[in-house]
Amino acid sequence: MSSRQLAGQFWWYLSLLAAIGFPATTLALPPPSDVPEEILRTEIITSARSPLDGKPLTASEYATLQEKLASYPGSSALLPSKLKQTLFLLRIRQLFRSIVPL
Repeated sequence: MSSRQLAGQFWWYLSLLAAIGFPATTLALPPPSDVPEEILRTEIITSARSPLDGKPLTASEYATLQEKLASYPGSSALLPSKLKQTLFLLRIRQLFRSIVPL
């Protein structure tokens, strides 16, 4: 036998031993209680949380709250000027850090 044939047989036996000795865990099925992702994607979400205080809301309450928040002409007008200035400085700092890594 040539060394090439021996090497081929060695790898064949090694793969056979690996297949017998190590069961294929990738072929295992998920538990029956696990809900498939396809079903979760089609699930309609009927509850939400308020972006203002985090309280649970129904879907209709959430929709009306979103309409009210969108109806404000300038939501930034609700913020105090000191907070606006701080946010502006934080954005400039973030821009500076992205340009000049330290």
